[in-house]
Amino acid sequence: MSPHPIIMKFGGTSVEDANAFRNVTTIVSSAIATRPVVVVSAIGGFTNQLLASVETAVDGDARAATRLLEDGFQRHLAIANELFADAARRAFESAVLDARREIRQLHKIIAAHPVTAPPLQDEIVAYGEHLSSQLLAAVLEENGLAAQYVDARRCITTDGNYGSATPLPQTAEATEAEVRPLLASAKVPVLGGFIGSTTSGVTTTLGRGGSDYTAALAGAALGAREIQIWTDVSGVLTADPRIVSEARTIPLLSYQEAAELAYFGAKVLHPKTIQPAIDKSIPVRVCNSRAPREAGTLIVSESEAAPQTVKAIAHKHGITTVQVTSARMLGAYGFLRALFEVFDRHRTAVDVVTTSEVSVSLSIDDTGALSELISDLEQLGTVEVEKRRTIISVIGEGLRNTPGIAARVFSVISDINVSMISVGASSVNLTFMVDEAQAKEAIVRLHGACFEESTPAGMAREVSA
Repeated sequence: MSPHPIIMKFGGTSVEDANAFRNVTTIVSSAIATRPVVVVSAIGGFTNQLLASVETAVDGDARAATRLLEDGFQRHLAIANELFADAARRAFESAVLDARREIRQLHKIIAAHPVTAPPLQDEIVAYGEHLSSQLLAAVLEENGLAAQYVDARRCITTDGNYGSATPLPQTAEATEAEVRPLLASAKVPVLGGFIGSTTSGVTTTLGRGGSDYTAALAGAALGAREIQIWTDVSGVLTADPRIVSEARTIPLLSYQEAAELAYFGAKVLHPKTIQPAIDKSIPVRVCNSRAPREAGTLIVSESEAAPQTVKAIAHKHGITTVQVTSARMLGAYGFLRALFEVFDRHRTAVDVVTTSEVSVSLSIDDTGALSELISDLEQLGTVEVEKRRTIISVIGEGLRNTPGIAARVFSVISDINVSMISVGASSVNLTFMVDEAQAKEAIVRLHGACFEESTPAGMAREVSA
């Protein structure tokens, strides 16, 4: 067997019920010769229930907090009841009872001392992955595979930024130490994604979607041949299928294209996934667990430009734009530094930036500190805020060097007001802002012009030329 395993990450919708677990078992069984390492998310919807239970505990009602999880516990037990013989079922039922009892105690602590919520929230939310990884390992064992549950907290070492922890360099060595011996003994390691622990052993989480990140970190640590992200769609699509029913799978993407897509709204891939893969030049493949024979999308170091240049149209709703206008900007230096120090102070990330001689426009999707931001920014100039905006990104290799691409894009949506245009900062991305109410129309038109032959807009002919 090759010393280079593959990493197979299964998202929550891939393990949402007994049939989904059967599908995963078939997929892992078919890949057994490739020495798979399995990373699994919490079963579909359970993480949201766990987070809601913490909010209820913070409000002081520990008993109600635990009751919120009963449906989730019963779903786990129903899967075990359908898939296990008596001994395996009893063992997993015991694990669920232990989890329920331990979470109840944590809810009581939070209800009595709400200040403990940040670290204990990570402790509680981690039970989603603890249970799903134990359940999947047992299902694989029940189906004749030599699987072994691995507590991911022993692999992923992080800082103490609860809710969005950053992995530390020790992660590679710890993952190698925990997982490599299992591979050497022909076992299938099964880790929960999304979770880690500090150097002192306190449970942390990597942020929503962090199971992809866990898979990439494990792949980098183990020198994987490929990192596979198994989800409920057939790869990365040319647009959000909820908006564009004709969206199609993109066969090949570069790391840079995939990173831009992930950041600007493509839901099947977590933005942080890409970096560990880039560091180790590991291909990432996005697959459909409900249609495993479909090729999906392969993401590699470099890919050729598509014939029509554009490969995908991504978007991100719920954006707020902030414009700061000040005559002090004119011919001055240091203004932008002072501006961004405000956003840094309030820990608010900026997506898109455009500037003129006397104004700066920025977009944010986290408005938790908006009132404080505005108050501080008003010390620098006049502040205007627009809410309910959507970022639209047209993405493809060679975009920056394709003559007339911007004109062709904007001609398709010439009657839709566009603001904050950003082109050239990335060689693969043209980004702009529209009102949220007009976003769907803009995306549908652009997709039609770029990818659908029957589109009458004329852009398809021009882009293909």
